[in-house]
Amino acid sequence: MTLTASWSGGGGGWSILVHGGAGHGAHQKGPETETGCRLAAQAAAELLGRGGSALDAVELAVKLLEDDPNYNAGTGASLTVEGRLELDASIMDGRTLALGAVCALSAFKNPVLVARKVLESGRHVLYAGAGADRFAREHGSFPVEENSMITDGARQRLAGYLVDLKSATEGAGTVGAIARDASGSVAAATSTGGLVGKQPGRVGDSPIAGAGTYADDTAGAVSSTGHGEGILRVALASSVIFALRAGSTPEQAASSALTMMQRRVASTGGLIVVDRAGRLAWARTTPSMAWAAVCDGATHSGG
Repeated sequence: MTLTASWSGGGGGWSILVHGGAGHGAHQKGPETETGCRLAAQAAAELLGRGGSALDAVELAVKLLEDDPNYNAGTGASLTVEGRLELDASIMDGRTLALGAVCALSAFKNPVLVARKVLESGRHVLYAGAGADRFAREHGSFPVEENSMITDGARQRLAGYLVDLKSATEGAGTVGAIARDASGSVAAATSTGGLVGKQPGRVGDSPIAGAGTYADDTAGAVSSTGHGEGILRVALASSVIFALRAGSTPEQAASSALTMMQRRVASTGGLIVVDRAGRLAWARTTPSMAWAAVCDGATHSGG
């Protein structure tokens, strides 16, 4: 069964919606993950309320979630089977279709900030591994001590995976944000540590346009979460964008895309969506997904 919710903005104003990951684990439930989403959404809402751009808003929201150890992004991110960090992130501007992404990035505190620098540099869209590290250094970001970003929770999740390999199919708190600003532009950003116990070099959906992230002012913006392999196989974000262009509401587009993914590749996940009118929706086919939204000045949140 797909669970959904939606809100309609008034008069074409700004709106923001964030998620803290769709999945099955206990680490994705509880007041901490909902509170973190609410604080990130409210900070981004303050920026939008001052006339800030959707692109700056989603970058800020995801940065705050990367700094929160309760999520699988930045500090607290899931570990590879070798106990290392390999981080993925992307950010996209719906006004220009500019996109920046990194994957298999080492211990840089805020991968979304590196992705934003990729977007602004304009030459390439996606950097991987050692190339992503080098790009980050050359553009003013520097790695931190890896152990400073690895939490006890991440170590425990890896230990659990090594005992029961089935846990690798579960999401683990990927974070994302979508927004529409007062000028009518949309943006999306997503950040993750990927699957618990993933093989070194594995890349999921989060840094891939049309799978984990997409934004286009002619349709809307999307951030995905869940089983990355399944999301990649069905190009989940693209499915939502196509439905929005065809006239579906955000709620309809999100629900139908997740239902399709579950039917076609037996994968579960979650989505947050904003359309070009500023209407918001989330949907999930998992037991939990932390989220928070601010629309017309009112804050909504849940798990």
